[in-house]
Amino acid sequence: MSVLRHLARLAALLLIAALALQLYFLARVALMAYVDPSSSTFQRTQAVRILQRDRYLAWSQAWMPLREMGTALPRAVIASEDAGFVDHRGLEWEAIDKARERNERRGAAPPGPGLGGPGARKPERLMGGSTITQQLAKNLFLSGERTYWRKGQEAVITWALEATLSKSRILEIYLNSVEWGEGIYGAKAAAAHYFRVEPSRLEPLQAARLAVMLPAPRRFEKLPQSPYLAGRAETIAARMPAVALPEGLRR
Repeated sequence: MSVLRHLARLAALLLIAALALQLYFLARVALMAYVDPSSSTFQRTQAVRILQRDRYLAWSQAWMPLREMGTALPRAVIASEDAGFVDHRGLEWEAIDKARERNERRGAAPPGPGLGGPGARKPERLMGGSTITQQLAKNLFLSGERTYWRKGQEAVITWALEATLSKSRILEIYLNSVEWGEGIYGAKAAAAHYFRVEPSRLEPLQAARLAVMLPAPRRFEKLPQSPYLAGRAETIAARMPAVALPEGLRR
């Protein structure tokens, strides 16, 4: 009986710890309605990696309110990453199912060589089916490991983000924290680095090129003339006029 009591106490402690962790995440998310996050778990992980490798940190990031970014880049990112962003509640189960089926057909082979050279073809990257809100949840708080626990925690944080923040605020935090190359974070840094302009002055095709980089920004940073990048950017630019924007950006 004593063993059973110890197991019951351990289970109770684990449950309390799990609930406390969820409350911590919820409090952090609620604070983001009023306070801009200074960094994300993903950014801190990358900063440590760069420091360990180079012994110095080349970093470019500056916060910019969503309303000052213009509409080209938000449209492009939504068109490329999450076309149903303004309508869903954080998770799109149909997209997740399709991504799983597509990955099963492709297998886990890495992208083929020659992405930027003659005869380059579309990279066979695994599809995640993640919405913008899911990507934000993962980058803000979680590691990059692929486990059921991590995916479950991602879903909980995604729900908290959608329940607590407006779509405009979610997109604002995402566009200010997402990676666009090694040490390049956020729309302001990306527009300056690649096109020497403010985000609001990006042409539709320029915005589309930045959006297409997001699944693999460090790879595309090294391959700016990639035929896949150029072709995919043209497709996204054509879709941009039909993209629905969250309130606060609609004109």
